[in-house]
Amino acid sequence: MSFETPQFQLAEYVKWARDGKLQLPDFQREYKWDDERVRQLIVTVLRGHPMGIVMLLQTGNEQVRFKPKPIAGSGAPRDVTPEWLLLDGQQRLTSLTQAFSGERVVATRDVRGKLMDRRYFVDVRVSVEGDARIDDAVISLPADGIERTNFGREVKIDLSTPEKQVAAGMVPVSLFLDTFALFEHVRRIAGRDAGDAFINEVVQPTSAYRIPAISLDRRTSKAAVATVFEKVNTGGVPLTVFELLTSTFAGDAEYFEEHGKDFRLKDDWADIERSFAQYPVLADTRSVEFLQGVSLLETLRRNRESTAQRPPAVSAKREDLLKLELPSYLAWRDKLRKGFLWAARFLVDQCVFDTRFLPYSTQIVPLAVVRVLLGDQADSHGVQARLRRWYWSGVLGEKYGSSTETRFARDVEQVPGWASGETEVLPLTVADATFNEWRLYTLRSRNSAAYKGIYALQVAKGAVDWIANHRFDLQTHKDLATDIHHVFPKAWAVEHGIELEQYDSIVNKTPLAARTNRAIGGVAPSQYLTRVERESRLSRAEVDELLITHGLDAAAMRADDFEAHFAYRREYLLKLVEEAMGSPVQREITTATNSAVVAKAAGAGFDLDDEIGDTGD
Repeated sequence: MSFETPQFQLAEYVKWARDGKLQLPDFQREYKWDDERVRQLIVTVLRGHPMGIVMLLQTGNEQVRFKPKPIAGSGAPRDVTPEWLLLDGQQRLTSLTQAFSGERVVATRDVRGKLMDRRYFVDVRVSVEGDARIDDAVISLPADGIERTNFGREVKIDLSTPEKQVAAGMVPVSLFLDTFALFEHVRRIAGRDAGDAFINEVVQPTSAYRIPAISLDRRTSKAAVATVFEKVNTGGVPLTVFELLTSTFAGDAEYFEEHGKDFRLKDDWADIERSFAQYPVLADTRSVEFLQGVSLLETLRRNRESTAQRPPAVSAKREDLLKLELPSYLAWRDKLRKGFLWAARFLVDQCVFDTRFLPYSTQIVPLAVVRVLLGDQADSHGVQARLRRWYWSGVLGEKYGSSTETRFARDVEQVPGWASGETEVLPLTVADATFNEWRLYTLRSRNSAAYKGIYALQVAKGAVDWIANHRFDLQTHKDLATDIHHVFPKAWAVEHGIELEQYDSIVNKTPLAARTNRAIGGVAPSQYLTRVERESRLSRAEVDELLITHGLDAAAMRADDFEAHFAYRREYLLKLVEEAMGSPVQREITTATNSAVVAKAAGAGFDLDDEIGDTGD
């Protein structure tokens, strides 16, 4: 990449915009400056003050074709191929193009963001009184040139016709770059001296006003464009990979030649999102995650087909996403969409029903890719068992909390062969996953993936609601407004001096319907279980059977024995973890006293925030 730093006159920029020589890349967001910012920009230009640099990209790179679009309000023909794309300076040059030419109307907004059309005028006599009066000389009026008051019933200023503008001593800003029309208009306004002063002191400096540019040559890559754009666009919203690819995919000439239209990635993603809507667990899946899946599949293909001594890496990093081309995207899109839908069904089978209790949204990406690579093998019993082990190792071992792109690539390379039985070498996500017994004491909120994972394991094990007497499946979980709640209520625990790390840990929490949680209240289990029996119309023995489905010690609960309850439930949850991960947990504290365990947990440095959305019952 190389660049130059030329300075072009305002008149040149405006002409290029109107001719279509200068356009915007499709990824640029819409014009949105408000009226006062436009007026102040005009004041800056008339004073000859710098307005900052703009950034241009020379077109003609065969490898990087951004879909162009004319500058808003420029009137440029849509079939013109631009010579330059405007990367930075859109709001400023759009404002100047519309104000100094176009239809003489600027499509802007008021301070509340409401769309409106404005025209800008300069008071000839005020403007020649000195630089300090330029701000007073520039006024903004509605598109018809009439400013009204008293709810539109009275006219305050009327510049709706050239005659009225002349009478008021006003010049439309749109005439500044039209020499003949401007001179004629000024001649009619003022005497020779005032007219000469206006032309010499205001108009000519404006016509000669130069705007510096950074001009990137046509060899600049997509990644470089993204990096440079973000460096200069510090005041705006960062440019996303999706926006860049939207523009480059739309600029694919071969697709246009074959289909007679541009490929619209936004529309394509909207269609994919609609297909995802049937699964609540996919509600937060982002476009970039889908693109990461495409990148993993495409780079894995290249890796396997390469004969080089150092084949290209399997990757889902930003720079590799930016290298994606439309044919590669289209080759994998439908397969990957099905992979994500399969991943959603897999998660539902694990009793992960929605995004509230989805441990890692990022882990869906390699899961979907692995499904694409395995094909129908992924539905066989043995393969499913290994995929479950890999999934829960990632969740309970908390492997997808950081450095996800590296783990994506590693799992995509290692999991399919192991899951299908081609190799017995464990994927690193499985081999490296560990769970410490004391971690249970620190799992207190949905901020933790392991917390949400253990919740799902309880549901999957067959937990039944104590009043509704229903197992929690996809439908009943939603219908019963199910959430995780305290077994020994918080109020009771605090009153009886139970340590926070015990009563608020996941060991003392279980899935319950909203109605059941209300029945519990803040009283001792021995009291609320009587209420549960009454509202459920179940016998004491039947309610005890339901408690067992939650891994609870019914006798300890009825005796209000928190210590016995906690020890029993801790062991139950540890066995769930061991079953899911396929490996023993680290139990170095099993024989330790509760106080020692609590002390170790408190010093572990894990998240101990209050539970999000918990009732605090």
